[in-house]
Amino acid sequence: MYPMNKKIINTNKAPAPIGPYSQAVMVNNMLYVSGQIAINPATGQLVMDNIIEETQQVMNNLKAILEAAGMDFSNAIKSTIFLKDMNQFSSVNEVYGAFFKSDFPARETVQVAALPKFVNVEISVVAAV
Repeated sequence: MYPMNKKIINTNKAPAPIGPYSQAVMVNNMLYVSGQIAINPATGQLVMDNIIEETQQVMNNLKAILEAAGMDFSNAIKSTIFLKDMNQFSSVNEVYGAFFKSDFPARETVQVAALPKFVNVEISVVAAV
């Protein structure tokens, strides 16, 4: 059995958790980033003017957490997108795709009945070094 090296990742450049969870947890070479919603970490306010700006904020939050762990989107191996309305998929996908250059992570996108704070999109990432 291999020893587990667990480290909590936190940054003030992403929203503080709104519950009993960490922004991310590094276990050995794997980083598990909690689902992010469009909270602006500087103001604590939701960014929900439109789905494009909302998704941009979500991706910026993920980027800040990845950077706090010494990574970037090229380290992402898996992501999950939760949408309140699948009709917004193409707009979310366009913003999401702009953060990746190549070697895209595996992904699933699911429509859900509701999300925290009644946002329209939440995204989580698994990354590795």
